[in-house]
Amino acid sequence: MIDVKNLVKKYAGQTAVQGISFAVNRGEVVGFLGPNGAGKSTTMRILTGFLPATSGEVSVAGLDLLENSREVRRKVGYMPENVPLYMDMRVREYVEYRAALKGIRGRGLRNRVSDALARCGITDVSRKMIGALSRGYRQRVGLADAIVHEPELLILDEPTAGLDPNQIRAVRDLIKELGKDRTILLSTHILPEVEMVCSRAIIINRGRIEASDTLENLSKRVRSGSLFLELKVAGAEAKAALEALPDVGQVDIRGEADGWVQLECLAKPGKDVRRTVDELIKDKRWPLGEFRYAKPTLEDVFVELTQE
Repeated sequence: MIDVKNLVKKYAGQTAVQGISFAVNRGEVVGFLGPNGAGKSTTMRILTGFLPATSGEVSVAGLDLLENSREVRRKVGYMPENVPLYMDMRVREYVEYRAALKGIRGRGLRNRVSDALARCGITDVSRKMIGALSRGYRQRVGLADAIVHEPELLILDEPTAGLDPNQIRAVRDLIKELGKDRTILLSTHILPEVEMVCSRAIIINRGRIEASDTLENLSKRVRSGSLFLELKVAGAEAKAALEALPDVGQVDIRGEADGWVQLECLAKPGKDVRRTVDELIKDKRWPLGEFRYAKPTLEDVFVELTQE
């Protein structure tokens, strides 16, 4: 559905996107992640035809973006981070206006608008002025605008920014539903949201792609989780013995009190040290207060790939 090759975007004296390449298959829901200023929004605006690329190739649904810009836009629904809405228009009036701009006419327009309002849960406020709506409802209006022409590809930039937990859950459920019959590229800083909605993630940093894989494979690539221990032994002794194990990558002392030490033990990428650590504790006869394993999260992966 999306095929990007050697994409470059330069502004005056600065390169925002540095020769990135990636692909998104039809039917995938993919998270597009990166710290502020990494080039996410720039890339998404290029994909939707809002910005021209400096160089590189972009195709959407098999169409070259440069040569077939209008046809590509018909296949794409775009929701930017700050949704541009006309505050003095009513909700239904605005969505009908946007549908008409996208070439929908006649009876089909009313049906498409009614369906978009219903899917986004805003039928009950369809006669209200947009300026009188909460931030959550305005986000839904923007999403209705993005889907009213039934695009094959949805590109969503921070769709839950500024929403309360209930609104975030509602928008997340809607994205899951929309992902059943179309391709979605989703940018967000709420990483648990990506874990719940997406099958794959692309991580960009400083204008370059750092990783592109399934969430499971990304976790394996970085590390194999954290082992939290509480032992009745001197912290320095426990740390030295654990770090001497062949598959242990790092051991951090989290606290010491009353002869007990709390440690976090990180395995090397692709390794599982639970059995060897357990055998070490038994061999040393250290009293054990806690032995808890935590799988790596997408947040762990994100931080390790993008931190300075």
